[in-house]
Order: sequence, then C-alpha cells, then structure tokens
Amino acid sequence: MNSLSAAQTMAAGVWQSGLGQLLGGLVIVAVLITAVWLGFRVRDRESAAPKPDEQPHRPEDAGLPGESSEYRRPNEMPQTDGEHRLMPYQLKDGSEPSPEPPTEEKRKWGGISSGGFGSGGTGHGD
Repeated sequence: MNSLSAAQTMAAGVWQSGLGQLLGGLVIVAVLITAVWLGFRVRDRESAAPKPDEQPHRPEDAGLPGESSEYRRPNEMPQTDGEHRLMPYQLKDGSEPSPEPPTEEKRKWGGISSGGFGSGGTGHGD
C-alpha cells in the first residue's frame, strides 16, 4: 500500500544516494563559469584605460579641493557676571585668521594624556 509511484521512488533514491546533489553542484559550477566568461567578453569590448601620461593633471599651484592652508587663532571666551549665561547667538564664530603661525608651545597639547586605545599609554588621569 505504498502511495509513491515508481518515478517518485526512483527520484527519492537518486536524491538520497547523493547523485542529485552532485548534479546540482555541477549546474551551479557551469553557471558560474559562464558568468565569468561573459564578464571577460564585456570587459574586452570596453575601451582601454588611459595611460598615466594621458591622465589629467592638477595645476602645480593648486591644493586639494576644499583644502585651505591658513593659520587660525581662537576667539577669546567673553566673561559674564555669573548670573546671566551666554546664549549661542551672543558668541562669535570659533576662530579668526591669523597672519603668523602659532608657537610650538601653543601647538602642543598640554593636558593629561588619555592614551589612545592600543597605544600602550597609562590611560586617563595617570
């Protein structure tokens, strides 16, 4: 009283023996090889990349786009009487241009070193 037909039984036997997985793997490999082959054909039809001497060059006097090289000095924080706090609209912009470079002492960080992750530093507060 088996309700499976002979074809279904044979198909189940083929799948259980591993032949079905092997054939499925071969189909996938064939599809991947065809995709790579088609990719090579498409790449061969494209125009060649320009040689280094054919590339456009940036003018010698121009920096990177958006780059500026100027010295800035911070604005002083205005003092209040202690009763009224300053609102953001009462503050000036963060810094102003400076004609001379900052001194070496001002360029160095004078606070406690926090030690970056993995830097081997002692950490904050030591």
